[in-house]
Amino acid sequence: MNKYFHSLLCAALTLGFLLSTTNLYPCTIIAVGKKASADGSVIISHTDCGADCRIRVVHGQTFKQGELAPVHWGIQDIHRPLDDFGDVIGHIPQVEKTYTYFHSAYPHMNEHQLSIAESTTSQREQLKVDKAICKQIMTVEQAQAFALQRYKTAREATAFIGHLMSQYGFLPSCAGESETLVIGDKAEIWIFEVFSVGSDWDPESGQPGAIWVAQRVPEDHALVVANWSIIKEVDETDSENFMVSANYKQFAIDKGWYDPSGTKSFVLQDVYAPIGREWATSRLWLFYSTYAPGYYNWPERNLEDGHMLGYNQYIQYVEPLSIYPTSVSPEKKIAVQDVIAFQRSTFEGTIYDKTEDYDWYVPDGKGGMKKSPLATPFPSRDMRELLDINNRRNVARPQGYYGMIAQLRDWLPDPIGGIYWVFMDNAYTSAYVPIYAGTQEIATCYKNFDPATYNNRSVCWAIDFVDNLLYLKWQEAVKDLWEVRNPFEERLFTERDRIDSEALALYRKDPEKALEYLTDYTKANMEEVLEMYNDLHDRLIVKYSNSR
Repeated sequence: MNKYFHSLLCAALTLGFLLSTTNLYPCTIIAVGKKASADGSVIISHTDCGADCRIRVVHGQTFKQGELAPVHWGIQDIHRPLDDFGDVIGHIPQVEKTYTYFHSAYPHMNEHQLSIAESTTSQREQLKVDKAICKQIMTVEQAQAFALQRYKTAREATAFIGHLMSQYGFLPSCAGESETLVIGDKAEIWIFEVFSVGSDWDPESGQPGAIWVAQRVPEDHALVVANWSIIKEVDETDSENFMVSANYKQFAIDKGWYDPSGTKSFVLQDVYAPIGREWATSRLWLFYSTYAPGYYNWPERNLEDGHMLGYNQYIQYVEPLSIYPTSVSPEKKIAVQDVIAFQRSTFEGTIYDKTEDYDWYVPDGKGGMKKSPLATPFPSRDMRELLDINNRRNVARPQGYYGMIAQLRDWLPDPIGGIYWVFMDNAYTSAYVPIYAGTQEIATCYKNFDPATYNNRSVCWAIDFVDNLLYLKWQEAVKDLWEVRNPFEERLFTERDRIDSEALALYRKDPEKALEYLTDYTKANMEEVLEMYNDLHDRLIVKYSNSR
């Protein structure tokens, strides 16, 4: 057994932790610096976003001096109309002009190629706030929207979000936990981590309403955020690479969580986050063992390694978080297609691969055993209980609402350079579509979703329909999906240079014509995805619903 494996939690603590984290979705961020990417672009990505998967364009506006901008609670609420961003719980000063951005549960990109990815993380229980009594009003999704409306660069947006959190107080909107953002533009990437300060904060106190630290990522580095803090030691004197709230260290000193006279360095990850659990370290292990295999003697986790960790996987303590870097220089360049593959990962060939559970194997009629055609990497709760399969956290997630990859390219004008690759429902079964930064309108099928009412003109419903039909005979049916989806995506990447060139030629003559061209191209691809999945679920029903 690896020397870093720790003893398991007692049953009571295990149950308590599981109950406290049931609302934490596997939001995984992958970010790649321009010197680490295959084409020189900056890449920011995010899987498993919030419930409101409807993508829509919020166009820039102008405002009068002295106007106020509303602060909302309920941005992620899928049940609200498209133009309803939630209850107004406060205001901040408005700016004279805002930029156009793409809005969703967690807004991700604006017209200037500024992009933000999000992952809910864990924080000490003592830091959590009670919305019913606290005076904090700034959720991370509202801060993202404000930053995308107002800024062009990652450095400016990072500082601004820190200001919002300090002045208006961080109000968690996901399970009462902390948040990590990765903020990128055409040149830079910043990690931003924010923690609450408890329910007794008063904005009149003069004290910051949050604890936050931001760290710049080297251009030749890549990173993963897997629902856990990743920032370690902080150098507040290095303003080129760090930004901090005024209380980032003193708060811990006052609480007795850090002794400045001791021998240990101040490590943000250790001080404000609980000890890491396997549902986070499994994804850290997968990313770094894949892209930096020589960085460390990583724990053995592949099937051929010949050992299992037991059915307590997912919530147990394993190796310490300290072995995983904040970021690393990858040993091979990373392309958008690589990030797509990672977002679709179900830990194939590792001890976390749910399709390799012993209970999936059945007699082959020849004296041996074979994998059942029903074996799926996404067994439902009922299926897991029936077969006694552990609920390990994949990167991909069924019915995961949506996710994205922002490809930020500095050699093209912003409307053409930024590509917002989006999937709906489940990265594993969905098709990705490119939304150019200059896109002026989203196809109706990508902003048309009500989880309570089926609609065959909704892409999210169409993909979810296919996703559920695959369970009829997963091992075979998923190949039918790949036969139609994969060529579609391959065509998108093959024709990208042509689309870029045609859009650039139009842009040089008439920028408005270029925006129209990019909008038409984006919407056509979206409509094609809708028809593809509607046709596919008809074929799957015929082929597998009465299969013998």
